[in-house]
Amino acid sequence: MSEVAGAPAAVPAGPLATTVQEALVGLGGRPGVFKEMITVTVPRASGHDAARAAKEAGFDLLSDVLGIDWLNFPRHSGPRFSVVYNLYAIAANERIFIRIDLDDGESVATITDLWPGANFLEREVFDLFGVHFAGHPNLRKLITPEDLEGHALRKDFPLGETPTLFNDGRFLDPASFRAGMIGRSRGLTGWVGGARKGVVSEQVERPAATRADAADRKHES
Repeated sequence: MSEVAGAPAAVPAGPLATTVQEALVGLGGRPGVFKEMITVTVPRASGHDAARAAKEAGFDLLSDVLGIDWLNFPRHSGPRFSVVYNLYAIAANERIFIRIDLDDGESVATITDLWPGANFLEREVFDLFGVHFAGHPNLRKLITPEDLEGHALRKDFPLGETPTLFNDGRFLDPASFRAGMIGRSRGLTGWVGGARKGVVSEQVERPAATRADAADRKHES
């Protein structure tokens, strides 16, 4: 496996993914692996060239375009947002992810000229994260109402939530839950005695004969 001088070595992968990694390293890409999934992070200016190189090499299916907001995420450093392209090579049965990091207000080039199906996928990321895709033919909201201010999957989007109460008395407090998910707190749930108002929770022991009949039916099936 060859290396580009001054660039990270490619991560072990299938033959096709290895070839693409080497090409993306030549574009300034940094390969990485997580749970045996190969990701190459490329400079924002090289995003379109990287996607084209992957497609021409055989990654012919665009499975998804994903947005990530790293705000307050533990151990994260660098730009706040990432756009990730999930690419699959049908004939070779290989997958690779191309990632672009960017700050709020920066844009990435659309890949709708390479995969027309990226149209709605990029609109979804634009709608929910506010990432702008330069050159997109019709970049407008896809999921949320036109008059909704802000982007619903940004970590600082005001949710206006209320606690969720379960029948057994447990409840989820949204603020505490969010703090636990980003590593600020271990306390995700609260506890209050009794069941939800208006609900009676009972556990009644079934007669022995009933239990035996159920066991026989399960054995027969």
